[in-house]
Amino acid sequence: MEARESLIGSSSEEPRKNSRADRRRRGEIASHDVRYFLPKPGSSEGEPALGQEMNNEGEALVQAFKSGQVFYTVAVWRAITEITGNEPKIVKQAVKRG
Repeated sequence: MEARESLIGSSSEEPRKNSRADRRRRGEIASHDVRYFLPKPGSSEGEPALGQEMNNEGEALVQAFKSGQVFYTVAVWRAITEITGNEPKIVKQAVKRG
């Protein structure tokens, strides 16, 4: 069916927009785009505040373990519109870490 879908409405000059693969990618985030933070001193799990950023998940795990703290992961999303037929809808798109 995917081969059939790739032929419908596509031309060799213009890439397809809003394909099924594009929609899947928007809803996913790569592990290298996730950011890791220790809590800010004085914050609590009930009122989290981001403190020092760690370089990667392994570093965050070690530091959180050593200090007996939790750590936070942050993923950044952008709200975009996606048009399927005549129906626009708002979806999330992962923002790549710069």
